[in-house]
Parts: sequence; C-alpha cells; structure tokens
Amino acid sequence: MKAAVVTGFTDALTIVDRAIPEPAEGEILVRLEACGLCHTDIHAAHGDWPVKPSLPFVPGHEGVGIVEKLGAGVHTRAIGDRVAIPWLGYACGECRYCIDGRETLCEQQHNSGYSVDGAFAEYALANAKYVVAVPDGISPLDAAPLTCAGVTTYKAVKVARITPTERVAVFGVGGLGHLAVQYARIVGGSVIGVDIEEAKLDLATELGAEFVVNAAKVDPVKAIQEIGGADVAIVLAASPVVFEQAFASLRRGGRLVCVALPAELTMSIPIFETVLKGISIIGSIVGTRQDLAEVFALHAAGHTRVIAETRRLDDVNTAMAEVLSSKVPARLVFEY
Repeated sequence: MKAAVVTGFTDALTIVDRAIPEPAEGEILVRLEACGLCHTDIHAAHGDWPVKPSLPFVPGHEGVGIVEKLGAGVHTRAIGDRVAIPWLGYACGECRYCIDGRETLCEQQHNSGYSVDGAFAEYALANAKYVVAVPDGISPLDAAPLTCAGVTTYKAVKVARITPTERVAVFGVGGLGHLAVQYARIVGGSVIGVDIEEAKLDLATELGAEFVVNAAKVDPVKAIQEIGGADVAIVLAASPVVFEQAFASLRRGGRLVCVALPAELTMSIPIFETVLKGISIIGSIVGTRQDLAEVFALHAAGHTRVIAETRRLDDVNTAMAEVLSSKVPARLVFEY
C-alpha cells in the first residue's frame, strides 16, 4: 500500500510502499477512500507540541473507508461497512472519563495519526469499537472533514451552551470554522464570522453569518464591541493573539471556547476583567463517538454543507503548504 510517512520533524513527508497490515484482536482493516487534512496533522508532522509522536508515523485522523478484514473477536463491524476513523483511536474504557461520557479526556487514550498510525495511507488499522459508522447517503468526501472538523466544532458549540439569539463569534472561518458557523446557527445563535480572507468571510455570509469582520482591515475587538459584543467566542485560528482578541470581544457573562492549539502554547488573559465581567474560559477537545454520530445524522438530514477540495496523497507536502498559507477555502481531502 501507499502511505505518507513522517520520518523527521524538520523533513517533508515521504511517500512509501508498505505491506498492508493485518488486524490484531479487536481491530479492523479499513481500505481508505478519503482522509481530510487537518492543521493537527501539520502540528504532528512538525513536532510542535510538548508530547511528540514517535517517529516514523503516518498522520491522518479524518479517515473514511470500507472494512475489508476483521480481527479476532470483532462482532460489532462487518466486512463492507463504511466507517470513519477519528482522532480518538481508542481509550481505556474504564476510567471515570470513559464511563461518564467524556472519553476524549481519558489519560490512556491513543490518537489516530499521532500515537498510532493514521489514515494518510491506502489502508489503515483501527479499533473496531472506536470507529463510527458513516450513514448511507454521505459521500466519503463529506464524511472525512466531518470526522474531525465537524465533530470538533460541534462539540465546541455544545460546551458553549449557546441559547437562541445569543451572539456567537467564530474566529477563523476555514475548514473548521465554516462548520462552526452552521452548528451555531442550528442551535439558534446569531453568528459573527471573523477572518483575514474576504473569500472566507463571503463563505461565512453564504452559510448564515449575520455579521463578518475582516481582521486584516479592522480591529475585530472594536468592530464586535460596537455591535454590543459577543456572548460566545469560538477560537479556531492557531494564534495566541486571536485568542486574546476573542476574549476582549466578549460582553459580560461571555464564554471563550478555546479549540485551536497554537505552537506558542500560551495566551495572556486579564484576571481583573475575567472576574468582574464573569467571563468563562472553556477548553474544548474533539467530540466523542456519540458526538460524531450526531454530526453524521445532522448532515444526512441536510442541515450542514461541507466545503472541500480534493488532493492526491502524492501531493501531501504541497497540500500542507496550502493549508499553512490560509488560502484554502475550507477543507482539503485526499482521495484514494
């Protein structure tokens, strides 16, 4: 099989031929049809975060494909099923977080394309219990971005506890942000799209944003405060400055939802304003298997649109450069 492999954190990915792996007990072999390219894949490939992947490894956690082989003891999946391979490769299943529905907080979890090989390949192994079925009628091209970009922003909207008519500012209208705009609208939010690219702001408007701000031309804090401030700010741009702008755009009682993970790792937040204005700061990691099932159900019902362009796996390094340039309209997806 063909796979894109990270061999060094300062090196380009290498396209190699590997033997197709055999599923162990509890695993399935998935023949990939598509895999989305997430900014997290780029962070992983560059070793940006404190806990780095072990080299060499195959990135990719938006994999969608067909089950081709079953390992011993697998009874929940069948050959021919279409499944999604998400960021949460598998967790312990026994800790308080797994038991009470917060499995993505499990301290023993393994992550697809990070601590276990992912879906930048023609085949991938996956834990049968942690893949999610893709409903009929959803194409692999749509399902792949929903597997991370969708479930991540859906979870962010969930934890923000948005109520109808609240003003929701989405900072970063790209692969994640164009879906965040839609989920915020679904729960009744009045959406503000913030970006530095006019094309992305036009997309936000097309998807239902009532107000947009070009942060390259105007101060987004001033622009948002002039219309009364935001009740919720969801940050999807990997820059500490954007987190600080989002915080400053909130009105009293507002909620800052932190999603993006900048390589710089820190932001500066004023304690005085946080306390006096009753601001909540919420960290939101990707959603659970149940969250992803809900994301797929919403899409199958016609409530969301995925904006994506396809690329070849051979062009993985060029595709990563495109994402870093911020010129990509929304999501890039490798099709196999």
